[in-house]
Amino acid sequence: MAVNSGLRISGYQRPVDLIEIAQRTQATGQQQKPDGSSFKEMFSQEMASSHNIAFSRHAHERLYSRGLTLSDESLKSLAGAIDKADAKGSKETLILSDDAAFVVSVPNRTVITVFDRDNLREGVVTAIDSAVII
Repeated sequence: MAVNSGLRISGYQRPVDLIEIAQRTQATGQQQKPDGSSFKEMFSQEMASSHNIAFSRHAHERLYSRGLTLSDESLKSLAGAIDKADAKGSKETLILSDDAAFVVSVPNRTVITVFDRDNLREGVVTAIDSAVII
């Protein structure tokens, strides 16, 4: 099968060289990512936004890499814990649940990072001014 590197797209006068475009993209280090995220990410973002909670990119990566999932009930508990911390004037809080721990920016209602049980035992959490246990 012969590859035609001078492919023409109807309605355009200029030939398109797909091989050149692919090589140029690799040379500049650009990665083509489809518009939007996976369904799972979009669904979790939508659920979190319904509870007025945002997740940083870092927190999303930690959830994914550690295999953690959040149910609607977990998000409700997390939102309630953020409300409690906000009522006490907290700025950065550690929220401990049965399955995970969340470091949250309370004024922004943004989860900064997430720990699972195993990683929490190994580390020290700094730069927090409160903790909420749910």
